[in-house]
Amino acid sequence: MKILVVEDEIEMQKSITQYLELEKNIVEVANDFNSAYEKIQVYEYDCVLLDITLPNGSGLDLIKTIKKSRPKTGIIIISAKNSFDDKIDGLNLGADDYLPKPFHLPELNARIKALIRRNNFDGVDVIVINEITLYPDERKVLINNNPINLTSKEFDLLVYFIANKNRVIQKNALVEHLWGDSADQFDNFDFIYNHVKNLRKKLLAAHCNDYIQSIYGIGYTFKTEL
Repeated sequence: MKILVVEDEIEMQKSITQYLELEKNIVEVANDFNSAYEKIQVYEYDCVLLDITLPNGSGLDLIKTIKKSRPKTGIIIISAKNSFDDKIDGLNLGADDYLPKPFHLPELNARIKALIRRNNFDGVDVIVINEITLYPDERKVLINNNPINLTSKEFDLLVYFIANKNRVIQKNALVEHLWGDSADQFDNFDFIYNHVKNLRKKLLAAHCNDYIQSIYGIGYTFKTEL
């Protein structure tokens, strides 16, 4: 998952980031309203962890921006302002959850996973697409009930493809989702071809249908409607 942490308390920001990265997420950070606003305008995230009280602005205004430009993005408010009005205002604006500080990181992680399941996979713990069975929490994939070995990036690619099945996915969207801020360091996105090729090769070797289709000059589609 690609997550944006909007938090001006640096130590808390570091703790959240380190924990979520250990859970195999791509994590980006913003320390204030302006940097968060810029990232939200440019990049797409599965989930935004958002403090309400920020330098240069309010997290509530960021919720409005996210819901206008990225309506699929999940939002969890993490705030020390544990007042009833703040909670109601944030949820009414479109936030999906509210976790008052202080909180335990495993609880935060569990809420993020539950939110992603609701938004992308109808709330289920196990994702089944024809002969593909995917266990996101265990990072395990079965093809026709037989396990296959995928690298971390191949697994993340497959999850992203399934979450966006039957849609056209541009190469830059794949790279930004899987590499986060590091995507800006690449001169071009041609290297994504090898990752997709290797994933497709392993799926076909396991007698999976050929769902991954290349769209010349644009990117890919994971076409389950064969």
